[in-house]
Amino acid sequence: MTSPNYSIVELSPADIEIHLAALTSVLVDSVLDGAAISFMTTVTEAQAHSFWRDNVRSSVESGDRRLFGAIVEDRLVGTVQLIVGMPPNQPHRAEISKMIVHPDSRRLGLGKALMTAALEAAARADKTLVTLDTRTGDVSEALYRSVGFEQAGIIPDYAYDPDGQAQHATTYMYRYL
Repeated sequence: MTSPNYSIVELSPADIEIHLAALTSVLVDSVLDGAAISFMTTVTEAQAHSFWRDNVRSSVESGDRRLFGAIVEDRLVGTVQLIVGMPPNQPHRAEISKMIVHPDSRRLGLGKALMTAALEAAARADKTLVTLDTRTGDVSEALYRSVGFEQAGIIPDYAYDPDGQAQHATTYMYRYL
């Protein structure tokens, strides 16, 4: 398969509104495809809209969160969030959150490009440690390892799978910059 022409961009609060339909599609379709990103398969478009508009947008506006998007043919098909607003005793740390690529756009290098953009932004923000968590055994673990993350530990029965049928373990990972 040929890699698409794409760009990785940082999304402003206004961009969230511009790309709201695509952001919603990426989130809902990924959860329906089994992605473990805190939502259940019962997620509605209204809930996804609220997540992007209310939670993410306000955090981007405050500067506590940076949102990056993968754009292919003028359509947003993936995102990753970098949480930079940390507690006072952790100014050196950032956290990766909601690394999501639409099911139709996976395995094209977009996840790695999004992660690279987030890690570069963390370095520019003088962060020296980046952390994340992911469903143990998920394909995303290999992606995170490929960009330098190491396993810190595993917590069993951490969360339910999106269909609510089983609990899964979560792997915590870290990377020094």
